[in-house]
Amino acid sequence: MRLVASLLLLAATLVLAPPADAQPAADYVVHNANVYTVDADQPQAEAFAVRGDRLVMVGSNDDVLASYPDAEKRNAEGRTIVPGLIDAHVHLMGLGRSLLQANLVGTPSKQAIIDTLKAFASDLPEGAWLQGRGWDQNDWPSAGFPTRQDLDAAFPDRPIYLERVDGHAGWVNTAAIEQTVGMEALEQMDDPEGGSIRRDDEGVPTGILIDAAAGIITSEIPEYSEDRLDEALTRALDQTTRYGLTSVHDAGVTRADVDRYQRFIEEDRFPVRMYAMIAGRGDTFDYFCRKGTIASGDRLRVQSVKMYMDGALGSRGAALLEDYSDDAGNRGLLMTQPDEMRKDVIDAIRCGFQVNTHAIGDRGNRVTLDAYEAAFDSLGEGIGRHRVEHAQILHPDDLPRFADMDVIASMQPTHATSDMPWAVDRLGNERLKGAYAWQTLKESGAHLAFGSDFPVEDVDPLEGFHAAVTRQDADDMPEGGWMPEETVSREAALHAFTLGAAYAAFQEQEIGSLEAGKKADFVVLSQDIMAVPDDSILDTRVVATYIDGEAVYATDDWQ
Repeated sequence: MRLVASLLLLAATLVLAPPADAQPAADYVVHNANVYTVDADQPQAEAFAVRGDRLVMVGSNDDVLASYPDAEKRNAEGRTIVPGLIDAHVHLMGLGRSLLQANLVGTPSKQAIIDTLKAFASDLPEGAWLQGRGWDQNDWPSAGFPTRQDLDAAFPDRPIYLERVDGHAGWVNTAAIEQTVGMEALEQMDDPEGGSIRRDDEGVPTGILIDAAAGIITSEIPEYSEDRLDEALTRALDQTTRYGLTSVHDAGVTRADVDRYQRFIEEDRFPVRMYAMIAGRGDTFDYFCRKGTIASGDRLRVQSVKMYMDGALGSRGAALLEDYSDDAGNRGLLMTQPDEMRKDVIDAIRCGFQVNTHAIGDRGNRVTLDAYEAAFDSLGEGIGRHRVEHAQILHPDDLPRFADMDVIASMQPTHATSDMPWAVDRLGNERLKGAYAWQTLKESGAHLAFGSDFPVEDVDPLEGFHAAVTRQDADDMPEGGWMPEETVSREAALHAFTLGAAYAAFQEQEIGSLEAGKKADFVVLSQDIMAVPDDSILDTRVVATYIDGEAVYATDDWQ
């Protein structure tokens, strides 16, 4: 009898006790939500279930709650939830460095810049370089370039380097020149390939260095300490999570950047996914070509290279097929010559890299597309999904080539709304027909991936969403939008900031939409960006940002 009783007790124990490795079917369920999934088979939902770092179900409130009755319940209280937002073109360490420098974005005059610099310099040690970023002569009453003399009166001894808002020009004072190359030496220098030393009527440098010429000074500026660079990265990452970014594509990294990102990942201090583009040819390119593409878990991937074709439109460095409308004789700068570009693309593909090329002007874009076409013809199928970064000004003949060649247009909507006050001066009305042509490219069948190019533009991806669907600035101007025929639908804009950007990084099977089996990356918003009036989109705030099912940012009123 004792034996029978013991056997019955053992049997009951085996039935009632779960296996030692058993786990709940879902960790939690988010319900009562307005979910835009960016999944063509189920565009909207009310709820989803998360287990670990994955979504296990997306559907109606009734279905999801019934399927996981024992999971923790998180009531979204009707809030809108979208997939984790992806910025397809950023400069993460550039943002971090800018947060350690004087912020000159939006300064309305040269005097306002001097005032900002004086306040910032008050906390700098004696002899330290004064650096700033964000000036734009197009915002001033007189839109001509400034000079070193504009800085010399206030700062005769402290060296100053100020980067233009687009990152394609530097403004220095005389002290900066004297402490690096020397004025006499700079006067005698020829313009470097892909750059320009602006000079006055007598041939004397004015203190403005365009594109590659800026390196004459920047190569001599002391680098920040490792501690300061860690601080810079920490500050930048705080902003990405605050604005709902769960993944970014870093457009031009060095090996030191990659090492820093890997260390932050190992220390659990890197709350974003990173798809990194190597910064052109050089030691970093050679290193990863030998080593092969890398991945640090699911937070860092290095498998692409960013090439550089031309400069920027605002500083008249973008390479054009015809003269600038407001600068006769100037067609901009090719930073890489066509034969060299073709070779670079072939070499990169042979290394297994995706090729992502900065090209802004219509000539810059044509040379880039020609180089891609020649490489594809020479090599046959490669890694594929190559990209043009910016693709701002396109000749009508080149617009269909993106779809025909399966080249991704990686574009930044706020560039259009930032450039619109003066773009017609640079290009004239006829060339504007191929400028910032998002809808035309989409209709042609090209893949779009949207981003910001921060710190050139603000970090907030909702600003890019607003610009994409309205072609208006933050003040809702101009009425009706600038070249409104190139606006895209809200669905297309959300797709380009999520699944389209994921596709551009070979990650569409893992992220970019809210589907069962994918990573639980999602963003909770304060209002419905797909339904509110156009002029209310920018009132939207991020309530919470989730990566791998865990909140990396949340306001006090969320859960």
